[in-house]
Amino acid sequence: MRVGRLPIAPYFPPGDPALAGAVAALAQKHHAILLANHGPIVSGTTLSAAADAIEELEATARLWLLVRGERVRPLTAAQVDELKRRFPR
Repeated sequence: MRVGRLPIAPYFPPGDPALAGAVAALAQKHHAILLANHGPIVSGTTLSAAADAIEELEATARLWLLVRGERVRPLTAAQVDELKRRFPR
């Protein structure tokens, strides 16, 4: 896989400055990062290279999850409550 090892950044709510710090630390050594409960970030030397990498990452992740029978890890009730507090309707 062209992406290589894929680190997973811990979950932070949208807009939390700690998320930026976690991504910055991982981006020093990786050009693809999975944000827990958000999704991937991928970079490339060109837009086309980044698009190819994300397509490969998505296909590989789908296979990995199916083969391993991994369970989805939804947000906890406390995390959902925090999001509702931060982003009221």
